[in-house]
Amino acid sequence: MSTITQIPFTRGVPSADLLPVDDLKQAAVEALESDSAGALGYAPNGYLGLREWVAERHGVTPDRVLLVNGSLQGVCFVAQHLFAAAGGVAVVEDPTYDRTLTALRTVGAQVRPVAVRADGVDADALAAALDTAPAPRLVYLIPTFQNPAGVSIPAATRRVIVEVARDRGALVLEDDPYGLLRFEGEAAPTLHELDGGDNVIYSSSFTKTVAPGVRTGYLVLPAELVVPMSAISANTYIGPNSFSEATLAAYCRGGRFEPNVERATNALRERRDAMEAALAAHFPAGSRWTTPEGGYFFWVELPPGMDTSTALANAVERGVPYVKGSDFTASEAGRRSLRLAFSAVTPLEITEGIARLGELLTALAVA
Repeated sequence: MSTITQIPFTRGVPSADLLPVDDLKQAAVEALESDSAGALGYAPNGYLGLREWVAERHGVTPDRVLLVNGSLQGVCFVAQHLFAAAGGVAVVEDPTYDRTLTALRTVGAQVRPVAVRADGVDADALAAALDTAPAPRLVYLIPTFQNPAGVSIPAATRRVIVEVARDRGALVLEDDPYGLLRFEGEAAPTLHELDGGDNVIYSSSFTKTVAPGVRTGYLVLPAELVVPMSAISANTYIGPNSFSEATLAAYCRGGRFEPNVERATNALRERRDAMEAALAAHFPAGSRWTTPEGGYFFWVELPPGMDTSTALANAVERGVPYVKGSDFTASEAGRRSLRLAFSAVTPLEITEGIARLGELLTALAVA
């Protein structure tokens, strides 16, 4: 009995060939040789050497940088600080990252969605959501290469969003794990840069630009949040993974970070192109998507009447699982949408896997 080759389009992670194994190995040795006590001890708020490197990149002082065990933990800390005691409303994009939805709902926050278009969230719709009672306390956005939609918010809209949120007293959490992985187009300033960092928390991660296993993300905090967020961090684990962070500090200070980002970006661009070509060739007529200018994902909307939840079991049987759209949104459009990650599979695998998945979905479309 033949075994079906598994080509998963589920996980937004780099494939093994994109991991900088030798560079990280050398960086770990350097970290232990240069600062063994720091690398192997507790580091409240995170290893200072890495906090200093992050702070330099974002034009802040190191005390404004909180290192966490993956950026999702930073999102959870923000949700805990804002909502755990008394609940409240958070405005999110629709669709948005499914784990953030879980984090917000876990601490009792009500989620108020604003639809994402081909050019990201609409500033007028966001303003309307913020003007609806009860007044939201948080706006959670992924402005660049959004997960799952892959779209980006233009610079002009970003400026309006910053002003709208500030005028209405809503804190913004800008989640930006993919922003450096740009294939083409001109980078827009971050919300954090436009705001100056007083009303925007900036979140990012080394998971997408270095390796998932380093489990290191960070928050760049407004000054007034440094003490309460540091307290949550200390009460959760005293300090995050200092050895991983010291290794990353040596890796980044040694000039390894930017070359690896460039290498990964080139490989991801090739995979993006392979997936788009395969989607155009094999997916059901009437399928729609926006070509991502960077990041890891395609968000595909199938023709009306299709349901990616019911089709998923058949896709799993054929070895081409995806993430169904309903995981990211409660809207009707989510029922016929799916997220496809191209980061963890090779171009040849993408071509084969999308052909296999497209054949299945096309058969279901005409059934």
